Amino acid sequence: MRFIADLHVHSPYSRATSKSSHIRSLAAWSRIKGVHLLGTGDFTHPLWLRELQETLEPAEPGFFQLKGSLSSDFSLPFAFTPSLESARFVLSAEISCIYKRHGKVRKVHNLIYVPDFASAERINKTLSTIGNLAADGRPILGLDSRDLLEIVLDKAPGGFLVPAHIWTPWFSLFGSRSGFDSVEECFGDLSAHVFALETGLSSDPAMNRLISALDQYTLVSNSDCHSPGKLCREANVFDTTFDFFAMKAALQTPCDASGHRHLAATIEFFPEEGKYHHDGHRNCGFCCDPHQSRKLHGLCPVCGKPMTIGVLSRVLELADRQSPVFPAGAPDVYSLIPLQEILAELLGVGAGTKTVMAKYLQLIQKFGSELTILIESPVAELLSEDVPLLGEAISLVRQNKVQRKAGFDGEFGTIKVYKEGKGKLKAKK
Repeated sequence: MRFIADLHVHSPYSRATSKSSHIRSLAAWSRIKGVHLLGTGDFTHPLWLRELQETLEPAEPGFFQLKGSLSSDFSLPFAFTPSLESARFVLSAEISCIYKRHGKVRKVHNLIYVPDFASAERINKTLSTIGNLAADGRPILGLDSRDLLEIVLDKAPGGFLVPAHIWTPWFSLFGSRSGFDSVEECFGDLSAHVFALETGLSSDPAMNRLISALDQYTLVSNSDCHSPGKLCREANVFDTTFDFFAMKAALQTPCDASGHRHLAATIEFFPEEGKYHHDGHRNCGFCCDPHQSRKLHGLCPVCGKPMTIGVLSRVLELADRQSPVFPAGAPDVYSLIPLQEILAELLGVGAGTKTVMAKYLQLIQKFGSELTILIESPVAELLSEDVPLLGEAISLVRQNKVQRKAGFDGEFGTIKVYKEGKGKLKAKK
């Protein structure tokens, strides 16, 4: 079965997360986006775990669905009846591990996945002796990443760990401010149990494939969304049996000996849109690429203080290739701009306006889902819509012909289809 999965999501109990990020709302937006499987996020939080137990029931092995008495909660300002069923859920959590190793403070975020509530409860019981799980949906624990992996392997048979957004400067496996230079350095004797890495919004597979040491790892992409409307800005396309254990096996062996790709594709941000792609200093409004950053010795030319060294610089620091090398059977890559952002550019209004939302839902109603429109719908059908240039714009995105302004030091970048003003001027003709 071919299915789309977004496996990094947060609940209302995580810091800086929308209060609408509850299960019924996530289920509703899964139907709008066109995703079939969502991580629950935050099962370590006691209140969220209780809510998950009250609202979900077992479906396929290791997956869950809304209980029969519950329905998706759209809470939209417009009438809308989606054609897709709501997604299944897989129990997931993100742990912020902050600890000292080799004389340096390490801050690494890790994702964990388990097939049942009993496993989640055993993990929570152990982690609650280390820190306060109720303080945040993404708990901060003084726990070595290697030791977290050991807990997962011991308490959740069948469960697994994936290092999260591995290049983010402040909180990740390879982060420039607090990370390591290799998976082995981080996870030590348990490194063999790490088989997948989440690339994060500020990098894409091509960047990661500049590093031969990562050849043995499956690269996955997820939204890390803090509100339901941000689901699936990154995701994974599987082609395997629809259950937890087949999904795990697909991550361990994304392409089998016959050439069948169990992980068929990843759905990506253009990495420049990520908020840590380039180097820079947000307080001074200064951003630069790695070449210029090296000339400046990593110092902001405005204030003289150290810049935040971004993902591209860090990738190039560890790279041992001049161009990316993809393993045989590597997943396809779809780099996309969210449909609401495309509509906002073409209509000349903000992405969060009622004008954009009304047209967005109208298109979803007609074509089935956002990802169907962005990836599958024939351009000829999109050309017939009453939004000028919609078909042309989506065709250009599919060809990666976009305008890019890189994010830096916590500021999202911007990706546009047309040069400044061009799309709107053409649309008015």
